[in-house]
Amino acid sequence: MHSTERRRATRTRRLVGIAAVMSSAVLMVAACSSTGGAPEDNGSGDGGAGNAGTPTKTVAMITHEVPGDSFWDLIRKGAEMAAKKDNIKLQYSSDPEAPNQANLVQTAIDSKVDGIALTLAKPDAMAPAVKKAIDAGIPVVAFNSGYDNWKQMGVQQYFGQDETLAGKTAGERLTKDGRKKVLCVIQEQGQIALESRCAGVKQGFTGGGFEILNVNSKDMPSVEATMTAKLQQDPSIDTVVTLGAPIAQTAVQSKGNAGSNAEIVTFDTNAALVPLIQNGDVKWAIDQQPYLQGYLAIDSLWLYMTNGNTIGGGQAVLTGPAFIDESNIDAVAEYAKSGTR
Repeated sequence: MHSTERRRATRTRRLVGIAAVMSSAVLMVAACSSTGGAPEDNGSGDGGAGNAGTPTKTVAMITHEVPGDSFWDLIRKGAEMAAKKDNIKLQYSSDPEAPNQANLVQTAIDSKVDGIALTLAKPDAMAPAVKKAIDAGIPVVAFNSGYDNWKQMGVQQYFGQDETLAGKTAGERLTKDGRKKVLCVIQEQGQIALESRCAGVKQGFTGGGFEILNVNSKDMPSVEATMTAKLQQDPSIDTVVTLGAPIAQTAVQSKGNAGSNAEIVTFDTNAALVPLIQNGDVKWAIDQQPYLQGYLAIDSLWLYMTNGNTIGGGQAVLTGPAFIDESNIDAVAEYAKSGTR
């Protein structure tokens, strides 16, 4: 190789090396810019940094989740997605018993979390713990349950549906559809959201008879047997209104056992309910968008903690009711496959 050629080769290698260094630097800057300089989350929503570029905050989400109820999986997924985006460490816990749920709130207070998102299925039992959190300077938002009580308890924001309004909407549709005898099944006696739903159905339904049946969702074989017996005893029942997707699934079995012609309609959805609506075993469902409730509860706390924002202008932010039936179930099914509806 001639000396001129050697100089050219050397110059080329230097330029390539410089370009490689500059390229690496650009990539490093871009990576830091997209994550706020923090490591990426692993996608679990368990507290890794997200895309918000804000300091890490810890939020406790405390619910009255009933074990095995897939409705709560949707709420949790929404919360985890918001936590991932907002660089929030999410501490999720639940207990269907109100005193135990209140104890979980106290635990969150003692651990000095930055915010609390909770459900108020039994507001009277939760009120003292909520007051302690607020007195400790911890922002508290409610979702899913407690529509009639959150504001008087001093809770900052609420995300969910007006359960009485949702029930009334369901009752009006049943009247329009010409139903004559409605059985409303409450799976947890004393749970204010469930009782409000049936009260709303009674208000909205003017087409005939109405009756409430109390069952215990902690004993699903008993639920099936009780509904079967009721449908056998009263063949005039032409509509069963359930207040949760798992109860609707069981009602379908009870209807078959009893040889009943009653239509099954329900509040709330899950992936297993989709084919039941598609094949007509369940006529329709009222959707309150649980994924959205979980997402908004966490995201609203982030907005408040990082920018002083609140949502709703002092009023509840309604996520429902909306009907899912044969007209739109196929579109919803696509999202149900990914576990978000």
